[in-house]
Amino acid sequence: MDFRHQITAPEGLAETAADALLVIVTGDAPDPAVGKAVARLVSEAFKSGDIECKAGRALYLHRPAGLKAARLVLAAATGTDAKAFKAALAAGLAQLKGLGARELAVWAPFALDDDHAEALVSAVAEASYSYRHTKPSAPADKALAKVALLCARQDAKAVKLGLERGQAVAAGVKLARELANRPANHCTPSHLAEQARKLAKGHGLTVEVLDRKQIEKLGMGALLAVAQGSDEPPRFIVAQYRGAAKDQAPVVLVGKGITFDSGGISIKPSAEMDEMKFDMGGAASVLGTLCAVAQLAPKLNLVIIIPACENLPSGRAVKPGDVVTSLSGQTIEILNTDAEGRLILCDALTYAERFKPALVVDVATLTGACVVALGHHHSGLFTADDAIAGQFAVAAQRSLDPCWRMPLDEEYDEALKSNFADMGNVGGRAGGAITAAMFLRRFTGKYRWAHLDIAGTAWKSGKAKGATGRPVALLTHFVLAQAR
Repeated sequence: MDFRHQITAPEGLAETAADALLVIVTGDAPDPAVGKAVARLVSEAFKSGDIECKAGRALYLHRPAGLKAARLVLAAATGTDAKAFKAALAAGLAQLKGLGARELAVWAPFALDDDHAEALVSAVAEASYSYRHTKPSAPADKALAKVALLCARQDAKAVKLGLERGQAVAAGVKLARELANRPANHCTPSHLAEQARKLAKGHGLTVEVLDRKQIEKLGMGALLAVAQGSDEPPRFIVAQYRGAAKDQAPVVLVGKGITFDSGGISIKPSAEMDEMKFDMGGAASVLGTLCAVAQLAPKLNLVIIIPACENLPSGRAVKPGDVVTSLSGQTIEILNTDAEGRLILCDALTYAERFKPALVVDVATLTGACVVALGHHHSGLFTADDAIAGQFAVAAQRSLDPCWRMPLDEEYDEALKSNFADMGNVGGRAGGAITAAMFLRRFTGKYRWAHLDIAGTAWKSGKAKGATGRPVALLTHFVLAQAR
């Protein structure tokens, strides 16, 4: 899809040649500067009650009199910030869904910056995404081909920057969605490794994929314990982007890559178990972030690590009460085999030490408890580092991909005590997302660290079932902020 900015005076909207013109409206009256034709149409819409300044309100007009554009969409914004702008765009784009418009022009009655421009790309990408890989019966694509953001000359530089960043993030989000949406018999650990190699080849990155024998040689007993119940071989994927000097410490992202999670011997209920193909959402998101960062080419070094395997019950599967030795040398009593994500992550977090990182962020669809705590809007952020938490807060605001900081008080660590190992892999039911983070924290003592629990945000259920691509936007903004 082609995104561009176009310097346009408001009074020239009627002369804008496009299949569709999307005009953002605020307040309860049109901006008089939009010209007589557009102002008349907006005034009539307000007078008739067809549109009002409420979130989600939009109106479609076909062959509007006095306009060159064949279609006019009016979309109400409740504010002028990027969040309100994106919400209005989403409502407006919904009016065009399934129609024949291929070229769209967008105008807003306020100054635009790079965050507005990025929000436009994100809204269009979300509205036009359609999964097709295993659905040949899907209808023909009628997505937009060209989108122009109309802006004032003084806003053009910032808008151009935001469109470029938005397209890179959108490409990363799409990659993450495509990987997570594929069924588990298609998206295996080996497939994730192939996609990492493909991404590396396309962007000049380096990639290393360790097989079972290499994983065993390293001593990743926790990862191997999870993988041993499946015939699908595990993979340990490491990819690197180098945009700075070799001696500059990298940012490391670790993504949970459970390509299907049955729960193992501690098997899950059958209802909605199909959604456990999304349990590699963390892996998908760090690959998507790597894709976005590689396109933007910032001056930093980035490493992504993905421990990937399936969690299945079999005669070989790990059992509740088994004790395994992690790469760190610490022993773990596996009290619940469905708490497997933290087991594969702990070996990856130990492996991350060899890169002498500036900081490490792990990303995982880790706990149902986080969904109970935060629902499906915010990802859970866990870190003892106030500076990292502050950077994530800024990244969340700019990316419109929200997260919420959760506690890591030492008292929560008591729940992980075991009579038979250095720690158990679960505590009690209460505070389950926190005790999961406390477990991971035991393997991060040699670097700055944060954990994102995306169990509530990586995919949607119900009629809109599918991967969201979150938190690629959040991670990309956070990583870009690390550039010197």
